[in-house]
Amino acid sequence: MNEAILTKTKPKPKPRRRRKKPTIESEIAVQANEIHHIQDDMYEMKADIEEIKTSLAEIHKVLSEARGGWKTLMWAAGAGSAVTAFIIMVQQFFWGK
Repeated sequence: MNEAILTKTKPKPKPRRRRKKPTIESEIAVQANEIHHIQDDMYEMKADIEEIKTSLAEIHKVLSEARGGWKTLMWAAGAGSAVTAFIIMVQQFFWGK
């Protein structure tokens, strides 16, 4: 049986082990692990930046097409205005007061 039950005394606690000072190898292992995590974060950031660059290129392409569309629209409006002005000039010349 257990001696503590028989003698009704508390058993002596086990002596605590002293912590050893961290060795250089363990510190290097910790730092290597931290570097590994930082590298993983960098790779994720690099992938995000590439995705952002792709999105910006697509936005630039759409805006370039829109600029070309506006130029075409302005050219068509100018040509229509010129034709209308010519028709009104001819009407005023032949049928004006």
